[in-house]
Amino acid sequence: MAKRMILMLGLMVALLASLGFVKFKQVQSAVQAAGFQPPPEAVTTVIARRQDWPSSMSMIGTLEAVQGVVVSADLPGIVGRITFSSGQSVREGEVLVELDTRQERAQLASLEAQSELARVTFSRMQQLVNEGVISRAEYDRATADQKQTEANVAEIRATIQRKTIRAPFSGVLGIRKVNLGQYLAGGSAIVSLESLNPIYVNFGVPQQVTGQVRIGRNLRVTAENLPGQAFIGRVTAIDSVVDETTRNVQVQATLPNTGKLQPGMFVQVELGLGASRPVMTLPATAINYAPYGDTVYVVTDLKDPKGKPYRGVRQQFVKIEGSRGDQVAVVSGVNPGDEVVSSGVFKLRNGAAVQINNKVQPGNNPAPKPQDS
Repeated sequence: MAKRMILMLGLMVALLASLGFVKFKQVQSAVQAAGFQPPPEAVTTVIARRQDWPSSMSMIGTLEAVQGVVVSADLPGIVGRITFSSGQSVREGEVLVELDTRQERAQLASLEAQSELARVTFSRMQQLVNEGVISRAEYDRATADQKQTEANVAEIRATIQRKTIRAPFSGVLGIRKVNLGQYLAGGSAIVSLESLNPIYVNFGVPQQVTGQVRIGRNLRVTAENLPGQAFIGRVTAIDSVVDETTRNVQVQATLPNTGKLQPGMFVQVELGLGASRPVMTLPATAINYAPYGDTVYVVTDLKDPKGKPYRGVRQQFVKIEGSRGDQVAVVSGVNPGDEVVSSGVFKLRNGAAVQINNKVQPGNNPAPKPQDS
């Protein structure tokens, strides 16, 4: 009986020892896994440098003609003569279209004859009234008849002139919308006319910076369809109200035009707001954009849980104000000389180990030029 009890105790001790050994191995494996460091991520870096950037703002603007109208018929009539071609440049007062005025000219001839008769009658009545042969009432009636015929002649001449349609100002014509012999109702469109030199550019600026926008400030205008070309203009008008939808204020600038800019074109406007400012310049690829704030990864010396040093990254919040080409302007969060990750930020986390390989660098040009330009 005693031997059986001793055997049972021995088996229990052996079972507990084996369970303890298995648990020890599990804990040891967990500790080793906790201390495991993933391999370093390959990244490129750039040294942050301070530069003086001009204080400016970039906006999208729309070109608008200084003067622009659709020339139309003032009175109804049939087109008798067209003296222009589509796309032609014209000067103020040049005849564009003449409507048929044969009926009006016939009426003018009849009214001129009546006017001449009224003038002769008035002259005779004036002599008779001076001699006392006729009454003053007959003389007044002759005077009224003469003035009435003169007014009728002036009216028909004005009608003939209104049927001769002229350019209201100098500019460039659009596409012709009428043909010879066509009947035009009053107000029918004939051709568009735009004055293109100079030309306006309209754009909106946020209400926060309207105090820095002043009449006379220079600006630079570029267009995608005119690569390598820039047009310099001046701010000439600032709207007096703030748009309730966008909270922007409309600004209008005037710039010279050699014929390459056309009304309705979208252009890029760079408006100077004052003196230059010192900023830290980084490639746009270095910024990790997020709803809670923009960050960069700064390379520095770190230590793992065992106290072993390694090259890792520290996530740093930054404030960005403006961009230029491939670069962005950082106004806080980065110091001169900091080594900042310029590509590969999407695969990093705070404290991650990195391996720097700068053989191929991302674009960092403030004025890049596309290869197909």
